[in-house]
Amino acid sequence: MSNYEGLQENVRKLKTPVIEVWDNKYPDREYTVDMKIPEFTCICPKTGLPDFATIRINYGPAKKCIELKSFKLYLVFYRDKGIFHEHLVNKILDDFVKACRPRWVRIEVDMNPRGGIQTSVVAEWPKKSK
Repeated sequence: MSNYEGLQENVRKLKTPVIEVWDNKYPDREYTVDMKIPEFTCICPKTGLPDFATIRINYGPAKKCIELKSFKLYLVFYRDKGIFHEHLVNKILDDFVKACRPRWVRIEVDMNPRGGIQTSVVAEWPKKSK
């Protein structure tokens, strides 16, 4: 068992840095913000080895917008955290929605291949019906 495995049980309670926001001066207008984070890193909870990923976030701001510097610091927090890919995308989604309450948000995490398998995980809020 890796030193990072225990995090998975309480991942929803993981204390992460605050994501700051600022007031949207166009809350009446529907528009999209696209963010791409090509150098994200975290730790594999099974092996303790680094995982690398590209994160894509698309959201429709409502009353608040995400402040980018604080969001970068939020993401850097994961650099030494062992976390499963599925937990990662859902934790980021929870914290993002809590911070800015967007009209909608879609978060996609594309992990670099490990063991010959590339993983992509997508989470959306509100959940879209199929």
